[in-house]
Amino acid sequence: MQEADIQQLLPHSSLLQPLCGLYLDLALHQQAKHGDVFIYSNYIASLDGRIALRDAQRQNFSVPQAIANARDWRLYQELAAQSDIMLTSARYFRQLSKGCAQDLLPVGREKAYEDLQVWRHDQGLKPQPDVMILSASLDIPLASLDALQDRKIWLVTNAQADDHKVRELQSAGVAVLQVAEERVQGKAIKALLIEHGYRSAYMIAGPQVHQTMLADQVLNRLFLTTHLSLLGQDAFYTILQGSISPVMCEVESLYWDAVGNQMFAQYVVNPH
Repeated sequence: MQEADIQQLLPHSSLLQPLCGLYLDLALHQQAKHGDVFIYSNYIASLDGRIALRDAQRQNFSVPQAIANARDWRLYQELAAQSDIMLTSARYFRQLSKGCAQDLLPVGREKAYEDLQVWRHDQGLKPQPDVMILSASLDIPLASLDALQDRKIWLVTNAQADDHKVRELQSAGVAVLQVAEERVQGKAIKALLIEHGYRSAYMIAGPQVHQTMLADQVLNRLFLTTHLSLLGQDAFYTILQGSISPVMCEVESLYWDAVGNQMFAQYVVNPH
């Protein structure tokens, strides 16, 4: 039996809880009202707000090794297990092709996540969530999509997208959706998700996509792991990038993980 070592701070409780199942009981796949979709994001950050640092050798940004850890990754998987579809960007697939991405899109097939596969089956969900890629450039290595042939792959782009690249992606089995706007907006993404019957969407893209969703007030929940370390460095990303009006958040839950030296927080975005 797993040791109960997570302390719930908010809502306050004196009881310790096990790590496994901490987020799974939220039933995020059942939160959307009829005709709506529940959209949530997730990040791990250092105490000084770094979610990614620049790797000078690989010339790209990645999650700092100092904060990436298996305990947070377990909760990442639990959030994925509750999603009908995962929202990501072309950048993820470019990183994947270079061997820089953390993992192929969950839910993990390793033994440690067998319970999540069973849980999805029991909930009437498909073995794997579908994938929606948001991209204007369509700069996606086609080989990086090969491992996702067991699920529906959507790509959302603008009407000015390169026709040749669109046809290449369609030939690779990707369903391409083009919106009229020059830049894909959060409201358009939400409308497409609802149109195609999705009820829960897990956003794992970077700060620019996060800004898009927050700016249009279509994000419902933010999950943020804060690792109690200070990383510094000048080339970094935080959970938000770009100009935006202030977004109010309200703490829904807060946990202390002494083993992992980190806090697990859940925020309601734009609470009413």
